[in-house]
Amino acid sequence: IKGLKALGANILIQHGSVKAWVANSEKRLRGAKILFNYPSVGATETILMAASLAKGTTVIKNAAKEPEIQDLAKMLNLMGAKIKGAGTSQIIIEGVNELKGCKYAVMPDRIEAGTFLIAAAITRSNILVGPVIFNHLESLLIKLEECGCKLSKEGQFIRIFSKDIKGVNITTQPYPGFPTDLQAPFMALMTTAKGKSTISETVFENRMQHIEQLTKLGAKIVLDHNVAHIEGVKQLKSNYVQGGDLRSTAAIILASL
Repeated sequence: IKGLKALGANILIQHGSVKAWVANSEKRLRGAKILFNYPSVGATETILMAASLAKGTTVIKNAAKEPEIQDLAKMLNLMGAKIKGAGTSQIIIEGVNELKGCKYAVMPDRIEAGTFLIAAAITRSNILVGPVIFNHLESLLIKLEECGCKLSKEGQFIRIFSKDIKGVNITTQPYPGFPTDLQAPFMALMTTAKGKSTISETVFENRMQHIEQLTKLGAKIVLDHNVAHIEGVKQLKSNYVQGGDLRSTAAIILASL
């Protein structure tokens, strides 16, 4: 919202709704220099799209570097946008008058692939996942190997074989660190690991709502602010549980496997 205001949008937040409009005579956003307090993916993507059709040049500093940002910029450039620096902390957008249609293949989803890899680990299974972009998954693959999984590349696919899983520690970070969207699924895996593990959430506040549900399934987890201390159990048990956000629900499904 701060970024859109910097581009000249008027924004009113009232009774749980957001109203946004442009009041200048051209009915058009205008380029600006925008500094994010935090490299938010959603904020970077929103400003990237808005600035593509704004008048003049926009500079985003402390931009998110996630692969999804780069993929969006590639597509926007194919549509006629002028974007440089996507994937770095500074992105420069030269506004254009219009965008045109294009054909574009969206890149493989690293969070989806990661969720299936964790599904293999938590069920001690051998599966093939793909297509994937390996360097997008690097932080997860390191932790999967560290906890006892065997991984091998087969073309654009990755094979995972898991048998004995041991506890490891993770801390979520902006890309290329361990993704916050895989924090809850990885915690589900750690509830079944041998030994203890610690999971620290540094990206989002209040993103540990799955803990209460996992404990209903027999997990041993103690939460201290945004740090979860987990002691693995031999067997989880069935129960009635309730999904929270998108990723916590994925974690509950994985635990239920």
